[in-house]
Amino acid sequence: MALRIAFDVNRYSDLARGVEPVVEAFESAHEVWMPFVVLAELRVGFRRGTRQDQNERLLQTFLKEQGVAVLLADEATTHVYAELHTALRQRGTPIPTNDLWIAALVIQHDLVLLTRDEHFRVVPRLRLM
Repeated sequence: MALRIAFDVNRYSDLARGVEPVVEAFESAHEVWMPFVVLAELRVGFRRGTRQDQNERLLQTFLKEQGVAVLLADEATTHVYAELHTALRQRGTPIPTNDLWIAALVIQHDLVLLTRDEHFRVVPRLRLM
């Protein structure tokens, strides 16, 4: 089965730093997706830092890699988001809004999320790596 992954911010940062398990996952993936929310969060971080231009160039190079694409929300995403939001609130385990959008996109497109954030573990149907 072909590995189809989506990056969270912390794992993209790990990739940029050459963290070996993340590099291996990237290199073995058939498809690599960057949720639009992750791009926004990265760019916020770039603007707060001292290497905005360098980080943006590195991101643009990454986005041009074969098999890498940006994952956008659509109307179907809003249904998955609403389902997850409701389920997590009922369980008493809400997660940050941006991460809920990321989870909804990953579930909608049947991807595996690369992340170090433990709170994603409470999201039903979300596959993690």
